[in-house]
Formats: sequence, structure tokens, C-alpha cells
Amino acid sequence: MDTIESYLEKKMPEMNSMLEQLVNIDSGSYYKEGVDKIGTIIREKFEEMGMYVKVHRETEFGDHLEIKYQEESDPKIIIIAHMDTVFPIGEAEKRPYKIIGDKAYGPGVSDEKASHVSVLYAIKALMENGSEAWKNVHLIFNSDEEVGSRTSKAIIKEAAEGKAFSLVVESGRPGDAIVTERKGIGRFIFDVKGKSAHAGVEPERGKSAIEELAHKIIKLQNLNDLEQGLSVNVGLIQGGISSNTIAPEAQAQVDVRVKNMNQANEITSKITEIANDEEVKGTTTELSGRIGRPPMEKVEGTEKLLNVIRAAGEEIGMSIQEVSTGGGSDAAYTSIEGVPTVDGMGPLGEFSHSETDEYVDLKTFPKRTALLAKTIERLSRI
Repeated sequence: MDTIESYLEKKMPEMNSMLEQLVNIDSGSYYKEGVDKIGTIIREKFEEMGMYVKVHRETEFGDHLEIKYQEESDPKIIIIAHMDTVFPIGEAEKRPYKIIGDKAYGPGVSDEKASHVSVLYAIKALMENGSEAWKNVHLIFNSDEEVGSRTSKAIIKEAAEGKAFSLVVESGRPGDAIVTERKGIGRFIFDVKGKSAHAGVEPERGKSAIEELAHKIIKLQNLNDLEQGLSVNVGLIQGGISSNTIAPEAQAQVDVRVKNMNQANEITSKITEIANDEEVKGTTTELSGRIGRPPMEKVEGTEKLLNVIRAAGEEIGMSIQEVSTGGGSDAAYTSIEGVPTVDGMGPLGEFSHSETDEYVDLKTFPKRTALLAKTIERLSRI
């Protein structure tokens, strides 16, 4: 019988072929037809292996998949992958899958189509190796992660109930690193209303929404505390109707990243206070938005999970490191439920969302897949 590592090395041509097939299918979040093509391929692969696949039908986004050993099985490990990308229709045709040296390029190759292949072949490797640990996994392939997991969030949270561990397969990080903390993400919109007037003839009659917004922008930017992991960015502004008219309206869109839920609550209060402050008398401000994706924080049991992954890595010559990142993922939805969670369990890749540079390091493909399989195996013994 082959070891898990040697089995995966032999399967690399198959894995590469499947990755090429997936990358060459457009699957942007709002392109349901394309995402469902990805889902159909994944569903059929797992069903061929004898696993139970439940399809959650959606109308706006692609359908979500839940995959287990049997419908009534109660596995203790949840593994989460997303099938959607950020790219528009036509991107796959414009720059199809290609290999340069040891790297594979294409839209979504790292974020996170290589991970689809890795999860499938980790399960295959366990089966081939005679291990029943694959029966202890509950797989979620969702279709709207890039837009905040709007319809899949509830599915993930329900699946997380009673789970002992959560493995999220965003791309791995350089230096044999995995992710143990991620920031929470908030989006807030300031809509300011003023009163128009001719800027040259009767400016005193006007109430400038742009002026009011300018005061608020300075206050918002002053909320930044990068040393404490808090960032506030007014990334988009618009307003006014002409240069010779006092602006009757203006809008700002604000991105917020928080390290923990205490920060999330505090910054929401401060942003609300800024919205309610009135510097230009006669203007009004409507605030919308919230911290939509909570932070992924370490919980009780995270260190235990990390140690298991480190031990699995040592078996195959990997020295597992941990990192934190400012980007969000579905890992937040299991960690906030108290499930020990790690992210970045996919093959090594970088530059997600890039139109040219996103890649997966094919040298890491079998080893990272073996790490996932061996982690599942070790966790199943606990």
C-alpha cells in the first residue's frame, strides 16, 4: 500500500488536470451558471466516491454543497471551501490556466480552486490508505464567500454545531504557515443631506453636504490604531451636482478591520457618534452598515488543534508556523461559535484577486494535501 505522500505524488497529473478544468470555468460570485458548473463537478466527484451530497438550492448565487460519509453521520471535523471567485465573465477565456515553471496561474487558481482539488484528494488518499478518518469530515462548499457568505452563513453555523475542529482551506502561506487569526470586516455608508444653493449668487442659503462629510472623514481616519490591529479607511466618496452649486448630498463608504469583537463593538459606537455629530448646521446624516464578518479569534482548543497540525507536518518534513492576516474568511463563522479553527490549509498560493499574479506553487500541492489528510487522520483519533 502506498503512503499518503507517495499516493498523492502519483496522482499529481490527475490533480493538475482537475485544477485546469476548474480554473477554466468562470465562477464569479454573481455568475450562478458558472459557479454551479464548479459545484456539479465537485458533487459528481464525491458521489463517485460513495459520499452523501446535499445540495442547497439558491436563486441569486450558486448552490451550496454539504458533503458527508452518510446523511445521518455525525462527523466532528468541518472543512470549508468556497467555489466563487471575484472575476467577471470572460476572465477564464482571456487568461486560461497555464503553468510557468513550478507555478500555476489563472483566475481563482489560489483563491481557491486548488483547494477544491486538495480536499478531494486528501479524502481519496485516506480511503486508499485504509483509514476511516474520512468518515469524520463534514465538507461545506459554498458559493458566496467573496460577497460575505450572505446565504451560506447560516448553513456554516448550523454545520458547526457540535463540531470539535474546523479546517478552512484558503491558500497556505509561505514558510509552511497557516492562519490562526483573521480580522473582522465592517462596511459603513454615510449618506449626508444638505441644501443646494448657487455658489456665487447666494451661497449663504446653502448647507454643504460635502463640507459636513469632510469633517466626518477626518474624524473617521483619526480612529485608526494600527498598532492595536484596528484600521478604518474611507475608501470611496462622492457628492455634489456641479462646482458652482452648494452640494445638497454626499456619500462616503468606509472599510473597517477589527482584531476582536471588543474592538468591533467599540468602533461601531464611535462611528455612530461621528454620524450623529453635526458640524454644518442644517445637514443630516444617515448611517448604514455594520461589522458584517466577525473576526476569527483563537478560542479554547485552538492551540491543541495547532499542535496536532504541527505534528502532522513533522511527519512530512514541514515546520508549521502560524500567522494572522487582515483578510476575512468563513473561518470567522466557526471560531465565533467556539469551534477551534485554523485557516490557510490549502496549497501554497499568493496574490489572490490579482488579474495577473495569482498563482499556486505546484511543488506544495501534494505535500499540502498530505498535511490536510494527516491532520484529519490525527484529529479523528482524539
